[in-house]
Order: sequence, then structure tokens, then C-alpha cells
Amino acid sequence: MISALNRLVDLVEERLTEDLDIDGLAREFGTTGYHLRRMFSSLAGMPLSEYVRRRRMTVAAAEVVRGQDDLLGIAVRHGYGSTEAFGRAFRAVHGAGPGDVRRDGGPLRTQPQLRFRLSVEGSIPMDTRIVDRPAFRLAGHAARVPLIHRGVNPHIQRHITALPQQEHARLKALGDADPAGLLQVSDDLTEDELTYLHGVAITGGTPVPEDLDAIEVAAGRWAVFRTAGPHPETLQTMWAATATDWFPSNPWRLRPGPSIVAILEHAADFSSATCELWLPVEPG
Repeated sequence: MISALNRLVDLVEERLTEDLDIDGLAREFGTTGYHLRRMFSSLAGMPLSEYVRRRRMTVAAAEVVRGQDDLLGIAVRHGYGSTEAFGRAFRAVHGAGPGDVRRDGGPLRTQPQLRFRLSVEGSIPMDTRIVDRPAFRLAGHAARVPLIHRGVNPHIQRHITALPQQEHARLKALGDADPAGLLQVSDDLTEDELTYLHGVAITGGTPVPEDLDAIEVAAGRWAVFRTAGPHPETLQTMWAATATDWFPSNPWRLRPGPSIVAILEHAADFSSATCELWLPVEPG
């Protein structure tokens, strides 16, 4: 996977002004576009589309500063149909329009070319099991929130704290399937958003109350990672380690489906916790 990601970075550089067929490239690499995109964003801390946009604007900025071509020519060369669309993308990356940068020489925010490397120290123990699960449902309260790759997501925090305490108890009583207990679910990821659901797992035959949202989960295999320690730091470290250590070293890849965090035990102030991270997988 590390070599596939580095080859992808090379192809982005070679075809910076073109639209890449990520699914086709993934097949050439012996994986899927879904897995390739998820591994890229996990390791790079940004979606692939954002990296491409930043690299395009880095190269375009150099052309703007050189001043040898008009701005429309530069815009078209980098895939934009007008100077207005190009200017918006340019400003989003650099914080200033191309005209200002041409006049003043800056400010410029450069995106270096990425290079992925695999750490082989094995310093993080991976307490993992593979389980087969029949189809089930996830029921609870869902919200569409911005995707934040690092740190606490305040939108998710607000969503959870807005629920009354008795609602947590009602959800716990409804759950009748594994993973057990109250769950933190991330589903339907795009480049900049995800659906977050605070809820429980239920069997297919259990009715979902009308006031709750539901996610249908297909039958399949799951990689389950167990963590214990300071929260949420230990869990976040494990999330990163699945991409840097576990997937590159094991014959599995991510398949479409939600990722689920089950908190098994926790301190009264949540300063420490024992958790399980459930990721849907298939043979790689």
C-alpha cells in the first residue's frame, strides 16, 4: 500500500492538469479506489482531492509570479474555465488573489510533494481480531458534519451534548447486537463531510423507533482493534496505526461501510477508556 500511495503521488505530479481515474489506478495497484482514498486521507491528513488542489495551486503560483503568461491562460492550463473560478481556488489556498500575488510576489503557501514511508519498528501493539457479522442495523441520532482529520470534531461534540441524558439510556436499552453499548459511528464519507451517528447496533428484525435514524449495515468481515489508556489519545493513536502499520502489514483492505467505536469501560471523567474500533474489511 505504501508503494501504491507513492506511485499515486508521482502520477498526480505527472498529470497535475488532468483528472485522474483513481478507481482505474487502484485496480492497477491491486486494490480499490475506496481503500486507496481512505488510506491516503488517513496518512496525509487531507483528502486526495485537497492535496491535488494544493499542488495545482502551488505550481500555478510559480507561473503567476513569473508573469510570462496571462492569468486566463494559466487558469485554463490548470483546469479552470475562467479567471474567476481560478481566482477563488487560488485565494482558498494562498489567502490572496492571483493578481495581488503577481503584483506583490506573495503571500504564497506551498504544498510540498508528499512521500509516504512505512515505520517498521512495531512500537504499537495491535490487539486485533477478525469477526464475521451478519447484516445488522445502526439506530440512533445522526447528523451530517464536516470532516476533520486531526483533533476533536466540535460539530460531533455539540451533536452528542445536545442529547438529553435519558436518551442515552433509551438507546442502550434498544441495542441488542454487537458491537454492544453506545456507539460512535462514522459513515458515508466524502472529501469534506461524513454522517455521524450516536446510537446502538440492533438485529435486522428489531424495529427502529420513528424518531431515530438508521443505517443498514451489510453482512461481512470486520477488523476489531482494542485499545485501553488515556482517552481519546490512545484511540486516536490506534486509528493512525491501522493505516501506517496494520493495513500495510496484513492481507486486508477497507470495504465500504461505517467505522464504529464502542466504548467498553471509562473513567468517570472520561480521562481513560477501553474501546473497540470496528473497521469493515475484505481480503486485500
